[in-house]
Amino acid sequence: MIFCELVIVWRGNGLHVLNDRPYRITRGDLFYIHADDKHSYASVNDLVLQNIIYCPERLKLNLDWQGAIPGFNASAGQPHWRLGSMGMAQARQVIGQLEHESSQYVPFANEMAELLFGQLVMLLNRHRYTSDSLPPTSSETLLDKLITRLAASLKSPFALDEFCDEASCSERVLRQQFRQQTGMTINQYLRQVRVCHAQYLLQHSRLLISDISTECGFEDSNYFSVVFTRETGMTPSQWRHLNSQKD
Repeated sequence: MIFCELVIVWRGNGLHVLNDRPYRITRGDLFYIHADDKHSYASVNDLVLQNIIYCPERLKLNLDWQGAIPGFNASAGQPHWRLGSMGMAQARQVIGQLEHESSQYVPFANEMAELLFGQLVMLLNRHRYTSDSLPPTSSETLLDKLITRLAASLKSPFALDEFCDEASCSERVLRQQFRQQTGMTINQYLRQVRVCHAQYLLQHSRLLISDISTECGFEDSNYFSVVFTRETGMTPSQWRHLNSQKD
């Protein structure tokens, strides 16, 4: 019997390493974890997340589980997604009902729990989006849109003042909201997302370090090396050498 997980991050931040790929996680991150996946957490800061553990072979409802759950039954699928505030609020409500039903020792408790799990899976399927692309019709909050814009700014500069002008919002208030929900400043988050991407490229590509620096939004490779070393404790070359031995 195998067990898989759904992981939803409510607030705070941390490093989630999934199958040797690092992700800087914060509120709204959603992961689909298969039993064969290897994952761990590090550098957590006020990280609050939800793990929903399930056994695929025990699901009896006639739903398109494979279509709704990436990686279901070891099929190929993208493990990392995002949820906006609306999707998170609805998921939290269903999870509360699921927790209550799962603790009951009354007739049809298991059947009710599976119905609620199916509702949660379909709800996540409806509201999830890729980390760098909100749906064009999205009515999500400014914070959701900001995190999406940051994820889409791996290679290009990000200007908070321009974002706030577009959104007609206060830069000071947005900075405060971001820090309250994520435990980081906006610049810290963007820097760490870029470093995570650099770690992945160093291990899984043959790009020159100077090219990786550019790919990750650093105009100067020397500055990239300084930031990378400060965040990881080793130089880009040391990281590549150490992790190439794992492949």
